[in-house]
Amino acid sequence: MSLSEKDILYLDNHLIIVHKKPGELVQVDQTGDLSLEEKVKQYLKVRFQKPGDVFLGVIHRIDRPVSGAVVFARTSKALVRMNELIKKGGMKKIYWAIVKQAPQPESAELRHFLLRNPRLNKTTAFATPRSDAKESILAYRTIAQSDRYFLLEIDLITGRHHQIRAQLASINCPIRGDLKYGFARSNTDGGIDLHARQVSFIHPVSKELLNITCPVRNDTLWKSFEQSVV
Repeated sequence: MSLSEKDILYLDNHLIIVHKKPGELVQVDQTGDLSLEEKVKQYLKVRFQKPGDVFLGVIHRIDRPVSGAVVFARTSKALVRMNELIKKGGMKKIYWAIVKQAPQPESAELRHFLLRNPRLNKTTAFATPRSDAKESILAYRTIAQSDRYFLLEIDLITGRHHQIRAQLASINCPIRGDLKYGFARSNTDGGIDLHARQVSFIHPVSKELLNITCPVRNDTLWKSFEQSVV
């Protein structure tokens, strides 16, 4: 399925920011499934009538079952500068997550040491340092609730493999639909209810502040939460 105009959150000569759907790969992997990267290249090729190959740099990734904003570079200059910006912690990422258990307390900073198991493609959160484990930090706050679920807003301070999923599971708040990290059942679309809601950073060329918000998916629960927060 190709991209539509409503999937484009931001576009200029140097960057394109796209709304990723749950189940989409950001970049090609061993499955060979069509990736978001390939869709964006095709979109740019058609929109700007480019005869040859389209340059596109993958700046960051989000997990396949996760939705939300993904930033790509359209020029090598932007790619180099964005990579440097991210290394220095210059991109702020805000996520929304739906959980069934109310976190205690309602807001807090979580600090764990995460150890990835590549064979299982899973990460374990430890409260104390372990050999090869990486210190991982996020801050969450409860911003809405329904009769059955709670909406958390997460400020991702470090960016580790499955970090939000593993850390929330470690406080008995697995994300809705996330079987791998302890939720009881899957979602019908195969995704999990974790959404990259907002990215903020200084544009690598113009130096203006970009603050891009990604709409939630077309889902009754998500829409009701979005409306209650706005």
